[in-house]
Amino acid sequence: MRIRKITLREIHLRLLAPFETSFGKSELRRILLLDADVDGIPGWGESTAGETPFYSYETVETAWLILRDYLWPIVRGREIASAADVWEMLAPVRGHNMAKAALETAVWDAEARRKNVPLAKLLGGTREEIPCGVSIGIQPSIAVLTAKVEEALAAGYQRIKIKIKPGYDEEPVRALRERFPRVRLMVDANSAYRLEDAPLKRLDAFHLMMIEQPLGWDDIYSHARLQRQLETPICLDECIHDVEHARAAIETGACRIINIKLGRVGGHMPARQIHDLCRAKSVPVWCGGMLESGIGRAHNIAMSSLENFSLPGDVAASARYWAEDIIQPEVEVTRQGTIRIPTAPGIGYEPRVDRIESLTQRREVLE
Repeated sequence: MRIRKITLREIHLRLLAPFETSFGKSELRRILLLDADVDGIPGWGESTAGETPFYSYETVETAWLILRDYLWPIVRGREIASAADVWEMLAPVRGHNMAKAALETAVWDAEARRKNVPLAKLLGGTREEIPCGVSIGIQPSIAVLTAKVEEALAAGYQRIKIKIKPGYDEEPVRALRERFPRVRLMVDANSAYRLEDAPLKRLDAFHLMMIEQPLGWDDIYSHARLQRQLETPICLDECIHDVEHARAAIETGACRIINIKLGRVGGHMPARQIHDLCRAKSVPVWCGGMLESGIGRAHNIAMSSLENFSLPGDVAASARYWAEDIIQPEVEVTRQGTIRIPTAPGIGYEPRVDRIESLTQRREVLE
């Protein structure tokens, strides 16, 4: 296989409602899409880099530059046996996993289309449907938060995650646990706390599934110290960028669960490496969300078909975030809180090129 051409596009999609975390509020998503021509077969990928460098040092601007000036020259004109080779080819560029993932996942999509198989099957997935949870951002009041949780539960979602930050933690968790004593509930801090912060220890009283990434985005050591003080499992997100970070976190006892995000780790190949390590170590994994469009969401669905994705992820329905997605059909969640793995070739959903074009703010073709 040869990658004959890639097209970079920045599209703008407005969220149905603002989504607030400990590091900021999102209302409009700038999304970098990558369309790869692999021997005349299209493949689509998405960079999950944000508008600002607060979740990650990567942004839409850095991803665009790295793809154009460094990653494309590496793969341009080279023979590739399979999409599994792309990750290693890109290794000379240090970091910038969100840029790498856009290119790597697009080649996986193209290869699956070329072989006329669903991407989930090409990746080695075994599930026919995946369990879904939902992520709810910081809300202006407990009443609004409770109403949003009730709405998500009525829609069938199997797990509720709420965002927390200092000053907005124990009170919302207590209110939800009193209102929903049996709901699978977890919290996500996005690195907002320090080791000595007392609210983290008090959260043990609420029987949470997990506390996700409470401490520094690159601090495995302090998470290991904190996990020894808590009964609640810690789940690491921002700390895990490759399989060696996952190994260090597991062997030091820094977490008992790992969130795998395609963009954060660099694509399907490194995600599978982390998945396989965690399976061997009996550490469950799940798929986190980054407010992806339907293309990124479709790749998440395919990845989540792997055996050890045993906990409900953040792969929710398109209609939770967008008035109109950029794929057809849109991603839907069953009343049982699951998404069925598509059986069509590639990512299993068809990009709506006309809509993508209408949303495109800039484009660059590299060939």
